[in-house]
Amino acid sequence: MYKSIIKPFFDFFSALIGLIILSPVFLLVTVFLFVANEGKPFFFQLRPGKNGKIFKIVKFKTMNDRKDNEGKLLPDSKRLTKVGAFVRKTSLDEIPQLLNVLKGDMSLVGPRPLLTDYMHLYNDFQSRRHEVNPGISGWAQVNGRNAISWDKKFEYDVWYVDNISFILDLKILFKTILKVIKSDGITASNEATIEPFQGT
Repeated sequence: MYKSIIKPFFDFFSALIGLIILSPVFLLVTVFLFVANEGKPFFFQLRPGKNGKIFKIVKFKTMNDRKDNEGKLLPDSKRLTKVGAFVRKTSLDEIPQLLNVLKGDMSLVGPRPLLTDYMHLYNDFQSRRHEVNPGISGWAQVNGRNAISWDKKFEYDVWYVDNISFILDLKILFKTILKVIKSDGITASNEATIEPFQGT
């Protein structure tokens, strides 16, 4: 009952209230990133949701689009702006995803939606992360986030799918707040983002 009825209801109204409360921050970050990213404050990308259904995720854009002499994007670490680094460190880049939660594409808590490029690389066990809606935060995020291995991420994601409950979601939300305050596990060691998943 929680998984199919209470959780979607809780997600919708929590996201709505969150957007209202955070609207001043939302507008302020939008303005700063608009300037830093030359008119592009938001980042849109296709991601797989529940049952592999593709949706368009929205986040604050923390990296610019600067390219090298050959027209290729520079490495992530070189495109991460100062404003973007602050937004990412404080996890403010996740705020726009509350819009995805309102639409029903995401939940507040669930496995993080990864790139569509990874879908064909999953084994049967890893694919089970798509049995529920992806989340803004999840069990893997509060247990290491980008600082843990891909194998451990998938292990945590599937464990969440098998153990989903209201108490567990509250625990994850509480631990998420603590992680954000501590800026813990935001990036892998010496990297702007974690290394791409190569399959197993």
